[in-house]
Amino acid sequence: MQETLDIIIVGAGPIGLCCGLEAKARGLRYVILEKGCLVNSLYHYPVNMTFFSTSERLEIGGVPFVSNNAKPTRNEALEYYRRVAVAAALDIRLFEKVETVGKNANGFEVHTSSGHSYQAKYIVMATGFYDIPFLLNVPGEDLPKVTHYYNDPHFYAFRKVLVVGANNSAVDAALETWRKGAAVTMVVRQEEIGTRVKYWVRPDIVNRIQEGSIKAYFNSCISEIREQEVDIFTPEGKITLANDCVIAATGYQPDLSFLQKLGIELSEDAVRKPSYDPVTHETNVPGIYLAGVICGGMDTHSLFIENSREHAIKIMDHIAGNLS
Repeated sequence: MQETLDIIIVGAGPIGLCCGLEAKARGLRYVILEKGCLVNSLYHYPVNMTFFSTSERLEIGGVPFVSNNAKPTRNEALEYYRRVAVAAALDIRLFEKVETVGKNANGFEVHTSSGHSYQAKYIVMATGFYDIPFLLNVPGEDLPKVTHYYNDPHFYAFRKVLVVGANNSAVDAALETWRKGAAVTMVVRQEEIGTRVKYWVRPDIVNRIQEGSIKAYFNSCISEIREQEVDIFTPEGKITLANDCVIAATGYQPDLSFLQKLGIELSEDAVRKPSYDPVTHETNVPGIYLAGVICGGMDTHSLFIENSREHAIKIMDHIAGNLS
């Protein structure tokens, strides 16, 4: 049986929820489809992560976000967004991945992994960017000891850990696993720890490196991973280290290929920014809108929850106007 709606919102992250809140406030028929759990990207953040933003900047729908400290933790954010979804009784379908989108005379027909079919006049893509990791593209990357998603530091206690990267995820992984007793080595392509690292954390990692507690190879990269060793290219030449685990904190990218399948145009430069109207957020495909970090293409560091919340208002104002 096909469900008929005004809007299908793809993605139940904070901005997808925000879109749902704005749609409901305007009396629009909507559904939020999510391929994973609620706020799936946040769920996959490290368990001990603290946000850079303060809690009030992560609020949506005018619902206060009260945290123990000014900067909330991952667990506090998960609980906050769950409570928002419950309080607003948002219509969210979890673990239901959008697989195909077809155009017809009435708008769009959407089919999902659960076998459900939906008909809607408009689609809002709020899919974020945490799904596809940047790969190292080296031999051995597919070994079980290699992960692109660092989670809990306890797993790495007393092990030889190699962390690839120099930004927030890499630094958090290096410091937390070291504090659990791991022997930690960092491999950094640049000449220093990233300048975007949280200001209260950066001095910590710099000091640990300077004192030798954490070894770091700058201007370096991994060349091969084996069961018990890793080869690294350094300015002094290739070295081989004994190794138990590799945490490749190399960043993530949005699924731009799915946007292309929908007919959305991307810029021809390295940013590959999707084509959309900044006033309404409607793409070059009439009826399809973009919200959140997906609007930036490969530039995933320019849009955040706090400066994307307004996307939902723009989109729903435009859609409501079209339907009136």
